[in-house]
Amino acid sequence: MEVILKEDVKNLGYKNDIVEVKPGYGRNYLIPQGLAVIADKSSKKVVAENIRQAAHKAEKVKADAQELANSIGDITLEIPAKVGETGKIFGSVTTLQLSDALKAKGFDVDRKRISFDQDVKTAGEYTATLNLHKEVKHQIRFNVVAE
Repeated sequence: MEVILKEDVKNLGYKNDIVEVKPGYGRNYLIPQGLAVIADKSSKKVVAENIRQAAHKAEKVKADAQELANSIGDITLEIPAKVGETGKIFGSVTTLQLSDALKAKGFDVDRKRISFDQDVKTAGEYTATLNLHKEVKHQIRFNVVAE
């Protein structure tokens, strides 16, 4: 079943992408949630026209995302956490904590656009990926330190 995504869907695609999904996933989740529409001839034409008209705006959005990535650069964030004697964190570090740390430095990045390369369960140095745009991804380093 082919559907056209109305919003970005993690591990599936980005807005206005035409993707092939299983019929149950499309009919029971994507379409009722308002995340997709069925890709028929007329909706494909509408999406093609929307993409053509939004091409200029998309370039500006991509340039803004690239500028944000360049301004973030190679900063290393300090994330305080409660740590036990063995160095293990009580709980784990979340994308919300990383987003708040970036806001404190003056960068506004939504927590939904942050993903970790591995689980953050102990104190130490880690990397995270910022998905600023579908073509602009940026790696940042952060240290988890004891409070």
